[in-house]
Amino acid sequence: MSDSDTGRTPAADNWDTYWHGAEKKEAFTGGGAGHPAIHAFWDELFARAGSRIDSPRMIDIASGNGAVIERAKHAFASTPAEYTCVDISASAVNMLRQRYPDVTGIVADARSIPLESENYDIVASQFGIEYAGLDAVPEMLRLVAGGGTLALLLHHRDGGIYRQSFASFEALQKLQQSRFIDLSIATFETGFSACRGGDRETYEAAAKQLVPAIQAVEAIMAQYGPNVADGTIRALYRDVGAIHGRLPKYDPAEVLDWLNRMQDEILAYSGRMSSMCNAAITETAFLQLCGRIRDDGFDIERSDALILPERGVPLAWAVIANRS
Repeated sequence: MSDSDTGRTPAADNWDTYWHGAEKKEAFTGGGAGHPAIHAFWDELFARAGSRIDSPRMIDIASGNGAVIERAKHAFASTPAEYTCVDISASAVNMLRQRYPDVTGIVADARSIPLESENYDIVASQFGIEYAGLDAVPEMLRLVAGGGTLALLLHHRDGGIYRQSFASFEALQKLQQSRFIDLSIATFETGFSACRGGDRETYEAAAKQLVPAIQAVEAIMAQYGPNVADGTIRALYRDVGAIHGRLPKYDPAEVLDWLNRMQDEILAYSGRMSSMCNAAITETAFLQLCGRIRDDGFDIERSDALILPERGVPLAWAVIANRS
């Protein structure tokens, strides 16, 4: 069955791989979403909502691990609020509901959400709805109840998260082009065999082929910094070196299984960084988005860039709009 048959995209599968791995504490992050400026945006929004709504009904679309739900539950701790999360990743929804069993979880495409219109006081999305494109905007808008609020944080094409994601994508592409993991697997396979009495010349030939890949990885870290891709490349480089230095001490099956899993994770991680960059919104697209929101009868309270106060660079596009 094709992706078009299921309504899923390769990017959606990359995120599902991420959230499935996150449940096992193995996945890599994208960074930025936990910045204090983002927390402050939601905390202020929910504080104002709580002052005018006795029992808020909130839905978080493209909810991921529930970062927005977490801020809402903190703000509404003494309020009988109702929460719903929607994500295309079943792993993300399952993980969120494990954290918050009282949250209603729905696995769905943001462009087609199986819920009644005008049923939520707060409709929110943080770094998620833009992946579905502007076609998902009417679906979000129809869920906002009369007097309710739409609140969005969106990836900014000139923002810090975009720059970080693009650097990570480039670095991961170069890592894959170096064949560092493939050549490490070949070196370890022949090395483990040599430890058991196999041909040592085959191992030495494989280890010699690994040298240019090691140099390529060192060049990647020199160009992008050791923390690029959340330090994933540095950790891989370090761990391969540590294992190679004490090869007889390790279990062959465990090491080779780890490298194969790293291969899959890095491929998915690169895909996520690519989808982040592709989803990031230009100023022109942002103005078009705001126009569509106004055309649907909303009063826009805020439509600007959320700025990193310590660096003066955009972190996200921010939208707060109210249905009259």
